[in-house]
Amino acid sequence: MIATEPFGRTGHFSTRTIFGSACLAQASPEEADGVLELLLQYGINHIDTAPRYGEAELRIGPWMKNYRDRFFLATKIDQRRYPEARDQFFRSLERLQVNHVDLLQLHNLTDVPSREVIMGPGGALEFLVEAKDKKLTRYIGITGHGLQAPRMHLQTLKRFKEFDSVLLPCNYLLMQNPDYATEVDQVLSYCKIQKIAVQTIKSVARRFWGDKPRSYNTWYEPLIEGEAIQKCVHWVLGWPDLFLITPGDFRLLRMVLEAAARIGIPPSDKDMSDLVKTQGMETVFV
Repeated sequence: MIATEPFGRTGHFSTRTIFGSACLAQASPEEADGVLELLLQYGINHIDTAPRYGEAELRIGPWMKNYRDRFFLATKIDQRRYPEARDQFFRSLERLQVNHVDLLQLHNLTDVPSREVIMGPGGALEFLVEAKDKKLTRYIGITGHGLQAPRMHLQTLKRFKEFDSVLLPCNYLLMQNPDYATEVDQVLSYCKIQKIAVQTIKSVARRFWGDKPRSYNTWYEPLIEGEAIQKCVHWVLGWPDLFLITPGDFRLLRMVLEAAARIGIPPSDKDMSDLVKTQGMETVFV
């Protein structure tokens, strides 16, 4: 079983490994059933999904008939204005076969022009606030990809104090970038003080696909060996209070969950630098 920690100030104790349902984007119903069995086996109690994850919401919907109370359910919206955000969210509720979610997040809030629209009059943020007031969601959050994510998140959190969670990339190679590491440290310090949950992605990224055919359902080439995955998972979970969202291919899911269930002493910098060399790892953000 995988350990749990308070998910920020929500009062929910989430498994430190959160199921990233992007891996269900192209999954069949039978494959999705196998994924559910795996989640139950490891005690996963938190699901992250989004309307842009292909068939994911449709695959999760049937699970909710019997297991809604077992999962903290999070989805996202990526529309900038209130009407489109509202319509997208209600479509998600229908696909998920629920009447509310636990966390509703603004998807990839990492560029200034979009943020000004979203947080301005008639923007999507107005819908998030309304959805929380009407108990269509219990909590609200922001997510981000790329090197600008921690810097943008900190600005956004200071501008609007009601966000309950953030999501950003974090892995060993990214944190060797001094500027990125400094900005992550700053947002983590702020989130710790404010009791805002911090979720991470890209834990097992190996490098860009480049000219290689994409043999996994991830936009980056992932690590695929159990020992390498374990080191990267243990490195991320060695940070107190961080949550790790599983990668976007369900063939990697069991190895990630096994690693999270066996969490111990985090690997050393030498262990990780040796892994970078042996696996030919490169940062996926430049």
